[in-house]
Amino acid sequence: MSRALAGSTSERSGTKDSGSKTEAGAQKAAWPDLLSAARFQLERSDGLMRRLIPALAIFFLLILAAYRIAELAADYTDTRIEAETTLELMASVTAAPLNAASTEMPEAGYQTTLKRVLADSLPAGATSSGRTFLISGADGKIAASAPLQPSLEGRPLTDLLGPSQPLTVFGARAGVLSIPIDLDGRDDAEQVLATVRHLDGQLGMIAALQPEAAVFAKWRSALSANVTMFVGTSLVLLAVIYGFFSQATRAEQADEHYAATRARIDTALTHGRCGLFDWDLSRGRIFWSSSLYELLGREPKDDILSFADVADITHPDDIDLLGLAEHLLESGETLVDETFRMRHADGSWIWLRARGEIQPEPGRAEPHLIGICIDITEQHQLAEQSQMADLRLRDAIETISEAFVLWNASNELVICNSNYQALHNLPAHAVKPGTPYKTVMASAENGAVSPQPVQTSQRPGGPEGAYEAQLEDGRWLQISERRTKDGGFVSVGTDITALKKHEERLTDSEKRLKASVADLQRSRKTLETQTQQLSEMAEKYQEEKTRAEAANQAKSEFLANISHELRTPLNAIIGFSDIMTQEMFGPVGTDRYADYCKDIYSSGTYLLNVINDILDMSKIEAGRMQIETEVVNAFEATLDAARIVTGAATEKNITVITDVAEDLHVDADKRALKQVLLNLLANAVKFTPDNGTVSLKVRPRGDKLRFEVTDTGIGISERDIERLAQPFVQVENQFTKTHQGSGLGLAIARSLVEMHGGKLNIQSEVKKGTVVSFSLPLVDEDSCEATAQSA
Repeated sequence: MSRALAGSTSERSGTKDSGSKTEAGAQKAAWPDLLSAARFQLERSDGLMRRLIPALAIFFLLILAAYRIAELAADYTDTRIEAETTLELMASVTAAPLNAASTEMPEAGYQTTLKRVLADSLPAGATSSGRTFLISGADGKIAASAPLQPSLEGRPLTDLLGPSQPLTVFGARAGVLSIPIDLDGRDDAEQVLATVRHLDGQLGMIAALQPEAAVFAKWRSALSANVTMFVGTSLVLLAVIYGFFSQATRAEQADEHYAATRARIDTALTHGRCGLFDWDLSRGRIFWSSSLYELLGREPKDDILSFADVADITHPDDIDLLGLAEHLLESGETLVDETFRMRHADGSWIWLRARGEIQPEPGRAEPHLIGICIDITEQHQLAEQSQMADLRLRDAIETISEAFVLWNASNELVICNSNYQALHNLPAHAVKPGTPYKTVMASAENGAVSPQPVQTSQRPGGPEGAYEAQLEDGRWLQISERRTKDGGFVSVGTDITALKKHEERLTDSEKRLKASVADLQRSRKTLETQTQQLSEMAEKYQEEKTRAEAANQAKSEFLANISHELRTPLNAIIGFSDIMTQEMFGPVGTDRYADYCKDIYSSGTYLLNVINDILDMSKIEAGRMQIETEVVNAFEATLDAARIVTGAATEKNITVITDVAEDLHVDADKRALKQVLLNLLANAVKFTPDNGTVSLKVRPRGDKLRFEVTDTGIGISERDIERLAQPFVQVENQFTKTHQGSGLGLAIARSLVEMHGGKLNIQSEVKKGTVVSFSLPLVDEDSCEATAQSA
């Protein structure tokens, strides 16, 4: 069921998500809409279908009858042609050996010999299907038959064939004729296929006969079966048509009753500002009543809506319909009570409260959520206004600096501010509305305001109903109380402890001044000591900084020197291993030696590249790398870099795309620019999986030319981007652990770009790719022409 819901929701996710997720999910989600539209079209053409169905049924029966008649007629013709061909062929095959044996036929036992020769001459299966073979002698009388027919022997063959069929009609190529013949002598002639062949010597003719009843026995059986099937099919179809009309009549009556009932229900729901819904959780389809359409100011277009249609007009912050459906299917809960917003036709939001229960469809296992939606927009607006007024009142109470509390007529807490809660150190549960006064005072940690304070006095000129009281913790409050109209009272307390202690502070001011002077003196001594310590720390910091810079310089010089020392033997190793691999001076011998030479060559090349990177990085850090800017054609530089990485990209089936105009020029060091582009493209190819894409785009932006290298590789997390371009730093993950590298490519590229006054920017997202870009000064066409003329 959740798969059906996921399929319906793909329509909505298709509008929010460019991928993704795929077209197969969208096609599945479109099926309910297509089925609903097809059903709507069928309902509209219901009357036409009722008139067409009988005509179509009768037309179908006529076409079927005509087809079967034509097919049976063709079968009859084929059966007759096959029987005639077979009979003629068997007569010819039987006549050949009889002609050969007629010259050697003895006079004594003539008839017995003829029967034996006839039996030997017949091919296998010749006498099946009612076929009979008759041979006449020179006198024209039947001398032998197969199968044996004693009643026919001795009869003239011409009498058997009938006087209407003279023997001159038959010949060696006369074919097969259909004639009536009386084979059993009972004067009940039957139609028979007959063919005759003349024999040589002492023999007369051979006649092959086959009753048409035997020839067409199977055809008549098939004819009976077809007639029976046609009649049965016609009766069944007529019964189905009758049932269809009967059901259609009852369905029309039920529809009328349903329409009347539904109209009454819709009227009641419309006046009650509510509507019905039926959500098929297994298919993701939702039924809406017309009152619910009117509630949202929309024209009823279809009773059945797809899940995506409803989700599009539902506020995403209030309810997740897909999550609700999955929760109901997985948890087994049956009751739903949700409040959410839906978009009105005028663009506003309508608050609805949906209450329903899951009911299984009778006879099926698919659950349906059936319920009612009530318009609670007015109640919600009133609640918001009340909540807003309450918030404003609370904000006003919280903004005053005094402690405020309001009690009702039953001495129960109505509201208080945080100052009141902090004044008495009250826990959160003690300041809930409705808490009795005694409970609130019992929960006060520093003691309640005493009904008979330790010291109580009316301030001269103070407001009526105001008095001063001292708390148990020693603080003084000025409390102002007033009765409210409902019998409660409001109390506002102001902390006047400072006023009460002002006199004591004046008395003690001299002592505090003396103490302040002493503190100032101590502070002065402390500051002098700290100043001395800071001075010493600054000197030590300067010494350590000088040592660190010297150590860094020594490191850079050491790397530069050791790199030069290593490159010379490496060049020899690479060159000699290449010569041995190519076997320039003769075969090496064993194939394993050749493999070792290839490994030495690849390892030496890799080590030389690492040393070159270290040498370049050490030159940059030591400040010995110098760049000489000139007018460089960006098109040629990008093509050179792309051509170098094409081999590595081809091995991984990666597409390298360059997008740069031919007339763009940049003010840069040509070698440094190529090295930056080569490092960026090599990194992109290295960390892009097979069948990926790496692109290099060059676009002018103002007075700058922006180079941008984009790949579809593994990506870099945001926390690793800052440290990625530092020397010897590689971001370790499952992909990079399988790739070699010194980690200097990006560091060298960043340093060279910064030496040109630019900045290397890296933007990446894990598993989606990386974009590395930098900008260099753009040279206009006039400057290029001037440079070319001077050159």
